[in-house]
Amino acid sequence: MLSSAALEALAAARHDDPFGVLGMHECDGALVVRAVLPEATAVEVIDRASGRRVAKLVQRHPAGVFEAPIPRRRRRFEYRLRVTRGATVIEIDDPYRFPPVLGEFDVWLLAEGRHLRLYEKLGAHAAISLGVDGHAFAVWAPNASAVAVVGDFNQWDGRRHPMRRRRECGVWEIFLPGVMPGAHYKYEIRDADGVLLPLKADPFAFAAELRPATASRVCAAPAVEHGGGAARPSAARDRPVSIYEVHAGSWRRHHDGRFLNWLELADSLLAYVQETGFTHVEFLPVMEHPFDGSWGYQTTGLYAPTARHGSPAGFAELVRRFHAAGIGVILDWVPGHFPADAHALAQFDGTSLYEHADPRQGRHPDWDTLIYNYGRHEVRNFLAANALFWLERYGVDGLRVDAVASMLYLDYSRREGEWIPNEHGGRENLDAVAFIRETNAQIAASRPGAVIMAEESTAWPQVSRAVADGGLGFQYKWNMGWMHDTLAYMRRDPVHRRHHQDDLTFGLVYAFNENFVLPLSHDEVVHGKGSLLGKMPGDRWQQFANLRLYYAFMWAHPGKKLLFMGCEFAQAAEWNHDRELDWAALGDARHRGVQRLVGDLNRNYRNLPALHECDCEPHGFEWIDFADHEQSVIAFLRRGRSDDALVVAVCNFTPLPRHAYRIGVPRGGYYREIINTDAACYGGANLGNAGGVEAVEAPCHGRAYSLSVTLPPLACVLFAWQPA
Repeated sequence: MLSSAALEALAAARHDDPFGVLGMHECDGALVVRAVLPEATAVEVIDRASGRRVAKLVQRHPAGVFEAPIPRRRRRFEYRLRVTRGATVIEIDDPYRFPPVLGEFDVWLLAEGRHLRLYEKLGAHAAISLGVDGHAFAVWAPNASAVAVVGDFNQWDGRRHPMRRRRECGVWEIFLPGVMPGAHYKYEIRDADGVLLPLKADPFAFAAELRPATASRVCAAPAVEHGGGAARPSAARDRPVSIYEVHAGSWRRHHDGRFLNWLELADSLLAYVQETGFTHVEFLPVMEHPFDGSWGYQTTGLYAPTARHGSPAGFAELVRRFHAAGIGVILDWVPGHFPADAHALAQFDGTSLYEHADPRQGRHPDWDTLIYNYGRHEVRNFLAANALFWLERYGVDGLRVDAVASMLYLDYSRREGEWIPNEHGGRENLDAVAFIRETNAQIAASRPGAVIMAEESTAWPQVSRAVADGGLGFQYKWNMGWMHDTLAYMRRDPVHRRHHQDDLTFGLVYAFNENFVLPLSHDEVVHGKGSLLGKMPGDRWQQFANLRLYYAFMWAHPGKKLLFMGCEFAQAAEWNHDRELDWAALGDARHRGVQRLVGDLNRNYRNLPALHECDCEPHGFEWIDFADHEQSVIAFLRRGRSDDALVVAVCNFTPLPRHAYRIGVPRGGYYREIINTDAACYGGANLGNAGGVEAVEAPCHGRAYSLSVTLPPLACVLFAWQPA
């Protein structure tokens, strides 16, 4: 019989080896069955094969610890427990008669931090054990002294289902018969000293409760998405990539302020993205997060689409619908930091398990969040598997990795003395670099064609070069320098722009060092920065004209495109995550004009190889003239692989029209005006070139042919060379 100390440990949910004592055991040649069943008044052992009672257990502790020998039995047999609680009698399968959940190979991979799909083993998974349906639970908590799974299936009582410790890999596991999909659960964890921690949500949960509740929900992961037959677009360097960045919670809402669910969002957003011509949609993080104001960037449930918009199945259907329509789906992903909420990863087993213990490495000074310990192979495995999970199980086309610079530099946003140098005395986070390269290499091998983009704001070399070539392995890098320089230029009064033309042209010095995305993202329209329209100088007419000019310059410039929602129709107010976009603005023809322009820019960008085919190659760009500072005019060529793919861009950054403005071109023929941002349909004054211009043999800018064009005020004009 159990000692009083063991009985007390079971009664208090402190026993560190519950499977060593609970269930059926051989003791001195006899079989003994033990169970912890609080509130039970009687417990009987039933032979599963015959249905007969073979023993009645004796209550050894008032908290519900029962045990008794099985008379006349020497060999183990399958059994059930008949439990009486007052007038209620039920039969249950004893979780402590089932074998381990994890196989030896899984245990080895987990211990090595090399389980590429560890989300298939950790978390809650439907399983059949010994012919019984239920769910297997597994959680990594190597420094805990005891762990129990608690939920609405066991009255949130940690005494009822303490878990088995797998010392080889630090995982605790249990198979629970009868637990159904939709059940709510958490883990009750005691630290190494037996101190009870706040209940922890499952780091691998595939679904969660709607905030402010924080429990995990039993939910199956989506089946592997192979994308068979889907018309999803390629994001290769030679393909058009124009991204519409979306915050799902504030794109549109119901009239009473409720969020759209995933299917409602799919219906309305998909039609809009098609109408405006974007190739991809990029969602701010859809992973579960407790605080609306973090926009998803302080994630607590990396494997769960947020319950704000419905079920994981709904999100999977959204992705399928976008793919069926030929629109790619990219997700923002945050492996750089996580919030310190008590129910999440912070001090998960009573130690700094996922984060660095030293705040000089483990706490982010700007966001007061915790930083992952990339030096720990289990943490790297957790994050790398998460990236693959979204690509493989939901079939998304890519990830945009947030705040990469904060990962790469140990001194990021820290003063002298507030950071720890690496082993060579440098500021580079070598563990983070290794994690990024390993993850990108795994994705390239496991999910070819997936596009991984870096929001990286420094001059770190070879961000978008292959790992095999010494790079970080991203496909694209956000060009933050281009965005800052050109926005600074556009904010200036046109009378001063002639002194700052380098802000427009400097980006071409390094434009092909990386594969760039030109981002006008959510970060530029929050925290008092105002809207893009509000950044433009002048009266209202000039503001709209400047914004149209800026968009056309951006779409003509080398690099893939990204525009945050609302900017495509020139929303006047700063973005507010608590309400939907100002769709009423489209009642104004000026806003509709900007929206139409963006659509036309996207369609030309997609249809004309000159505007996208060599976005990342020097062959695709050539200056005509960048030195006309006095008139604030620039002109350049865009080329495709074919000689016939040729577009001329001319931008006038002053409010003065310029007539008979001559620019050199490489060949004779007709140059069709494909975009004029001053067109009346966009809200302009309709000054232009009557549909196009014929090149003449008049040398200019070192070329034998030239065009004499009309440049409207604060406008960009694009011409496509027309083959004879």
